[in-house]
Amino acid sequence: MDASVGWGIVGYGWVARDYMAPGIRAAGHHLVAVADPGETSRAAAEAEGARAHADLAGLIAEPAVEAVYVATPNHLHRGAVEALCAAGKAVLCEKPMAAALADAEAMAAAVRKTGAFYGTAFDQRHHPGHRAMRDLIRAGRLGTVTAVRIVYACWLDRAWTSFRGQDNWRIDPAQAGGGALIDLAPHGLDLVDFLLGEPIAEIAAMTQARAQDYAVDDGALLIGRTGSGALAQLNVAYNCPDALPRRRLEVVGTKGMLSATDTMGQTAGGSVTFTSGADGRTEDVAFDTTASPFLEQVRAFGRALRDPAARVAWDAERDLHTMRLIARAYAAAGKPAGRDAA
Repeated sequence: MDASVGWGIVGYGWVARDYMAPGIRAAGHHLVAVADPGETSRAAAEAEGARAHADLAGLIAEPAVEAVYVATPNHLHRGAVEALCAAGKAVLCEKPMAAALADAEAMAAAVRKTGAFYGTAFDQRHHPGHRAMRDLIRAGRLGTVTAVRIVYACWLDRAWTSFRGQDNWRIDPAQAGGGALIDLAPHGLDLVDFLLGEPIAEIAAMTQARAQDYAVDDGALLIGRTGSGALAQLNVAYNCPDALPRRRLEVVGTKGMLSATDTMGQTAGGSVTFTSGADGRTEDVAFDTTASPFLEQVRAFGRALRDPAARVAWDAERDLHTMRLIARAYAAAGKPAGRDAA
């Protein structure tokens, strides 16, 4: 079931180059082709041995491309996903699903209509440390889970991608649909579902535009509650200096707490500890610290591509619910939903 998969990438920016392409190679898969209107991006793809196309049609015409990773700016996700589903390609689309909820709903409809194999790239589901946490929660180690607390922050200023010669589209509401909330919070919302086995049902939020000189939010605080009553708190930000502690995940229960430090992100490693609710003793939780979430995501998607029974782990309707939570969070914060913020 781990036979090599032929991949295409739409949008060959820094995430695709630095994390997805290496993940494809490390998984024993093959990057066949890239579609990107930028000459520099196409040259970078060709330097990696992939064929480069200026438009999506050229990539779709590649018979060796079985699965396609969509990593364009958010507002272009819908067009790419609809075209790829219609062409019978498997699709792994970056989060958030789209810049606007209406586009995400159209994407989910395209998946239903065509029966295409689709997944949203919530790579944090595939971090070995987070998998270890989920296993312990399922085994009852925490007792009744009462709360999930997440800090996922970074420093993202106006010139953030200038050294790469790329446009910083994440600060443009028309392309991104918002700021830190729409970019970073989907990971946390999805992780709550992944870890607890149930999604957030109710949500509220406040946003800020505190430190950066651009039109979108540079920070947000979200609170939510699952159907069974577990509470979730997420602090996401573009205004936290990278030298500060800024990536932490805690799951608290009646029997103990799991704490993960520096696991959220694109790279391997970090640490996970369990603290006993009976005596306060802390122990390290073992997991594979060498495998990045991108590598594990490629492996999982490839297995599901070859074995349809494994596709139950990928769900466009679940991901659409996460997108609806984002729209509701912006509405609760008094902001227009998604791309309408432009």
